[in-house]
Amino acid sequence: MKLRIPSDRINWTNSSFLIGTTIVTLTGVPYYLWHYGVDAFQVAMFFLFFIATGLSITLGYHRLFSHMAFQASWPVRLVTLIFGAAAFENCALAWVSDHRRHHKHVDHDEDPYDISKGFFHAHIGWILFKVNPEPPWDNVADLRKDPLVMWQDRFYVPIAVVTSFVVPALLGYWQGGAIGALGGFLLAGVARVVAVQHMTFFINSLCHTVGNQPYSNKCSARDSWFMAIFTFGEGYHNYHHEFQHDYRNGVKWWQWDPTKWTIWTLEKIRLVRGLRRVPEDKILLAQLADARRRLGEHIACPKVSANARLHSLLQAKDAKLHEIGERWAALKVQYAGKAVAMKTEYAEKRAEYAERAAHQIEELKEALSEMRRELQAALQLLDHAAAAA
Repeated sequence: MKLRIPSDRINWTNSSFLIGTTIVTLTGVPYYLWHYGVDAFQVAMFFLFFIATGLSITLGYHRLFSHMAFQASWPVRLVTLIFGAAAFENCALAWVSDHRRHHKHVDHDEDPYDISKGFFHAHIGWILFKVNPEPPWDNVADLRKDPLVMWQDRFYVPIAVVTSFVVPALLGYWQGGAIGALGGFLLAGVARVVAVQHMTFFINSLCHTVGNQPYSNKCSARDSWFMAIFTFGEGYHNYHHEFQHDYRNGVKWWQWDPTKWTIWTLEKIRLVRGLRRVPEDKILLAQLADARRRLGEHIACPKVSANARLHSLLQAKDAKLHEIGERWAALKVQYAGKAVAMKTEYAEKRAEYAERAAHQIEELKEALSEMRRELQAALQLLDHAAAAA
């Protein structure tokens, strides 16, 4: 069977760069290390540039420009646009346009990195081959109003080349002469570009292939703590696709998400503001709905049905989760009514309604805690059912 590559569809610029940098990383970098070794300065420079460019993609291109998960001052936008260009993943306008289409059409033909077309396509194939016709950038009108974004779009190539290759080479020369310049170019330049690019590519491929779906199964996106380690927290991809405008991907405090912590820190020093957070009850309700879906699948499983005790436990837990969801919805409606009354009634009535609303808040908190406990018990029961099946 012959492998037929559609040469007329090859994007020669992208292919030459991606293949060329990979070859240099696999050959030139080992050659340099074998002959000249590496010092602490070169290692530090590699990691500093890796962090700067990696965070500029996850924090800047992704959570800021693509999803507007927070608002940033001009210094933050400028830095992320400069170092984002140094990742050689295109200008912000093109990157954001592709990513917004990905979320709008995930797992369908209009999705630029549609995983249903295969792992290779989602990972890198969509970049190596042209799309006919090229989709218009008609979903980034908001970014066109930002002069910094338009400046980066106009001067993308020189910004990328200087920041990614020239600056590391100059720093290397300052520290170690011509050999240091070569090391800076190869390590903090070429090898770092390859590492950051595949970090991003794995989000489009592995994070739609490996992991679990605790929030929704409406698309292929998955949560993977392992991938989060290597992608500045982007591995919690199932959560992200369900709640794309939240500035957090790892929503739990202990989940590894350096991008989230960086945004939070920038807010504390007043460089960003308006952090968008999905309410806890909305997150729990999504988990509740998904747990009920999985409970239903296990209840219908013949092996589980044959186990009368387990089958009964699953049905009871499903009923309990349904009851909690209904109770929560009713409490929310009651509280909303009291909150409106507080604003519309006369002053002498407001104190009475405020007291009732405070009591309602306590009920809501108690119901939320119960929802969390029952959800945890349901997940443990699901693990038991999965083992039995």
